[in-house]
Amino acid sequence: MTDSRETPYLLRAARGEVLDRPPVWMMRQAGRYMKVYRDLRDKYPSFRDRSENADLAIEISLQPWRAFQPDGVIMFSDILTPLAGIGIPFDIIESKGPIIEPAIRTQEQVDKLHPLEPDESLPFIKTILQTLRSEVGNKSTVLGFVGAPWTLAAYAVEGKGSKTYSVIKSMAFSEPTVLHQFLSKLADMVATYVRYQIDCGAQVVQMFDSWAGQMSPQDYDVFALPYQQQVIRQVKETHPDTPLILYISGSAGVLERMGQSGVDMVSVDWTVDMAEARQRLGKQMKVQGNIDPGVLFGSHSFIRDRILDTVRKAGNQGHILNLGHGVLVGTPEDNVRFFFETAKQVDQLLAVHA
Repeated sequence: MTDSRETPYLLRAARGEVLDRPPVWMMRQAGRYMKVYRDLRDKYPSFRDRSENADLAIEISLQPWRAFQPDGVIMFSDILTPLAGIGIPFDIIESKGPIIEPAIRTQEQVDKLHPLEPDESLPFIKTILQTLRSEVGNKSTVLGFVGAPWTLAAYAVEGKGSKTYSVIKSMAFSEPTVLHQFLSKLADMVATYVRYQIDCGAQVVQMFDSWAGQMSPQDYDVFALPYQQQVIRQVKETHPDTPLILYISGSAGVLERMGQSGVDMVSVDWTVDMAEARQRLGKQMKVQGNIDPGVLFGSHSFIRDRILDTVRKAGNQGHILNLGHGVLVGTPEDNVRFFFETAKQVDQLLAVHA
């Protein structure tokens, strides 16, 4: 049996150990708020170059780790990355976001999609994850991540990001058979990709169903939840011990449903009080989050107070401290540093402020 001191701290929390303080990382911690990242982006303007060139992706993933020593190091990538491997070409344009042309709108297009062969279409992922594991050792946990079927389908059917989701909702409500077949193919792809990330070195994997919060709960039950479950079921068959996290933006209305997905941990956004989230999800469900990213624009004392409040409400078991969404562009790097320093001293601070 592995000595728990040799197990990275975040992994211990994800497995449900009682700890002195919660481990801490931030969604989008590698990225646009950091000057070193912006300098690198100026040199390599294509997002896909940065995320699919292993050397660049490794460097970007490690930038916040070198600066702040978070307990989690997440691979720099994009949720759309595996789509090309099943026959859906895409591009990511810096000011516009993802573009999928042609968008997936017909049964014929869905029929033409093929299973994912990650070694052939995503060989850089293995290099990135293996290198991150060797670089951080037991000092941090390496996280992989994927998009969930509904969110990937929303991008593919809309052809781009959307504020209304009218195209995919039109398909859902008028041609549900086509969409269900597409969602099932995407679920198989995502499951294959999660397993591959774990085999390549990811110790925890977070699934982002970013746009599932835009659905009514009754539609979530039909178009999001069953395909999250399809992914989790397939992954747990082969990798039962790897913790899986589910994140949805704007999830207050579907929080309990997230717990039904089969994941080990629910990442809570900031629209729900952490004490209420704990109550709604039940004692067995581990939680991540859920500080408003806007807090990082506040004073140091304000940031400290919000951290203490969240940690008190979450308790000392099964909680990973994080933001309720990604770090915002323009966030002062010194405040990010203060957030991490404070999080790592939270047990002493709680004793002082008891």
